[in-house]
Amino acid sequence: MQDFAPLVVGIDVGGTKTHLRALAGDALVADHVRASSGWRPHDPVAAAAWLAALAADALPAGARPSVVAVGGHACETPRQCAQIRAALQLHFDAPALVVGDAQLLVPAAGLDKGVGLVAGTGSVAVGRLPDGTAVQVGGWGAVLGDEGGGAGLVREAARAVWAAHDRGELPDALARGLIAAFDVPEVPALGAALERATDVSAEWGRHAPVVFAASADGSALARTVIDEAGWALAALVTGLAARGVAVDDVVVAGGTVLSQPELFDALSLALAETLPTARARPLRVPPVEGAVALARSLL
Repeated sequence: MQDFAPLVVGIDVGGTKTHLRALAGDALVADHVRASSGWRPHDPVAAAAWLAALAADALPAGARPSVVAVGGHACETPRQCAQIRAALQLHFDAPALVVGDAQLLVPAAGLDKGVGLVAGTGSVAVGRLPDGTAVQVGGWGAVLGDEGGGAGLVREAARAVWAAHDRGELPDALARGLIAAFDVPEVPALGAALERATDVSAEWGRHAPVVFAASADGSALARTVIDEAGWALAALVTGLAARGVAVDDVVVAGGTVLSQPELFDALSLALAETLPTARARPLRVPPVEGAVALARSLL
């Protein structure tokens, strides 16, 4: 009788795209990327059905996962993740684990403890207490939080530009960039333009490159916004440290911080000031590697 390697399935459901990777032993069985449209993490039954349909599309016909681990965007509490896991097991009849997508970063980096810090459109930091309890700081959306993410940078840039306008200063490179990006005639009109957004995070966040371009063009306002964003991201890590999370290794991911060295450097400098033992390390592999590692831990 031939023994077959168990089929290990890891899924990273991001805000924009979803990545499923499946392996049998060291053999790659599936590596599938698709849009995350239709992902409804606040409806556990719908979320589980969406994941099951994804697996059915991505895996070979008749393949049955032995274990499944999912990192889900906007899976914000242990209770919410547990509800999705319970519903998912009804589809697969296999051990399953569901965590927030930021929880994939530390295992993806090959570590068993540390901080996962995301600064993409939004921002969040996650870690675990010594007893394994998950802890999250930040991630509360662009209107109230997400400092250091793309949308938060644009919000703070607009605030800086308005303050400069109130001081009677002429528009600098940052102000001119935002005026052009939001297609308005002058600084005071930026408020209405930002408020018209129907998807605040996405519509604000896509203009984040304007802030970095203005900094490169000599805007002191933009440089200040970026420096303060680095401090805000470091503050997320400080918040985890205050709650007992090991923070020596800070695994950093997200399109904004990894594509903009100025922001990564600002984060690193702020960490050196506030948490000298903490080291920011950019994630160099897809986060789905963390889902695969978590799935293997279920075997």
